Amino acid sequence: MHEEILISGFGGQGALFIGQLLTYAGMDEGRHVTWIPSYGPEMRGGTAHCIVILSDEPIGSPIIRNPSVAIVLNPPSMEKYEPLVKPGGVLVVNSSLVRTRSRREDITVAYVPANDLAFELGNAKMANVVLLGALLEIRPVVKMESVERALEEHTPERRRHIVEPNKRALARGARYIREGK
Repeated sequence: MHEEILISGFGGQGALFIGQLLTYAGMDEGRHVTWIPSYGPEMRGGTAHCIVILSDEPIGSPIIRNPSVAIVLNPPSMEKYEPLVKPGGVLVVNSSLVRTRSRREDITVAYVPANDLAFELGNAKMANVVLLGALLEIRPVVKMESVERALEEHTPERRRHIVEPNKRALARGARYIREGK
């Protein structure tokens, strides 16, 4: 298994956070991992993306040109990264904010109203984790349980209150894909 994952959005949407969760989950599963964050000119409101590579083999380079998976949280990310997803890859789109549709027929595209689903759960800031749950239902690059464990083990004490709500957000994203609602 070798997955090259790009996660992109505005600063403050949590793209880097879910990249870290994937990385910790991959490490816990004994995989080779890389996580490279990239910030735009401002942390909040600017652009932010990260690259995560999960592999059963040593990783030759942490840089990717064409991700096998992309999670896009906002319209500029859709515009920039949708064309770069490898044929056969997966694109998970936050359809609460991204209104355009992919015209590609060589990738799997999932439109998930992540902000709306997170709002229903009580916190719109969990849209990123909803999208991660959706991805794991489509392409289980790591086990859901590993992400839940990463939340438990790597969330600082002062942020412990977000662990259980984020587990619910993961499950909600997966259920949205399974049930189509």
